[in-house]
Amino acid sequence: SDAGSQKERVVTEEEWLQKWEMGNIGFHKEQGHPLLQKYLDVLLNGRSGLRIFFPLCGKAVEMKWLADMGHSIVGVEISEQAVKEFFSEHSLPYCEEPVPEISGAKMFQSTSGNISLYCCSIYDLSSSIVGKFDGVWDRGALVAVNPRDRQRYASLVINLVEKNSSYLLVTVSYDPTKHKGPPFYVPESEIQSLFG
Repeated sequence: SDAGSQKERVVTEEEWLQKWEMGNIGFHKEQGHPLLQKYLDVLLNGRSGLRIFFPLCGKAVEMKWLADMGHSIVGVEISEQAVKEFFSEHSLPYCEEPVPEISGAKMFQSTSGNISLYCCSIYDLSSSIVGKFDGVWDRGALVAVNPRDRQRYASLVINLVEKNSSYLLVTVSYDPTKHKGPPFYVPESEIQSLFG
């Protein structure tokens, strides 16, 4: 396949943590993503008070934007630094507590209660821990997970969403022989086979 040159590539959790420590976070956007603004009505589908999941959330500004609209936000991120920067950059007070079901994991929750960020591997989450979601904003998760883990990632996300949920996915299109990723190239055909 055209993505063959990338399919064996593995980026470790340590490498992601290092990117945050070094400030090598070109993937973070200071402004809300224009595609979320453009397709917000698709995500919300006329509904209010949704539970919206942010996989591999980093410190995405869209979390606060959607929370301010009255939605409940749950994110997962491996970097505690990213999570703490999110709360400090938005001047949001929060509390931090262990997640009993996941060894070493912490959950950071805004004192208003509408933003809960889990600091752990996404693969440690399950609906018994975080519940189910009405919407997913995937701006940089599928393209960041290692290609060999895509099926595992898609299965997890599918298990975390309600039947009538909306899943907004942003991918990038480029020649995968010229860039080793991440972000990884995910062909349209693979998206179809992963999510149907």
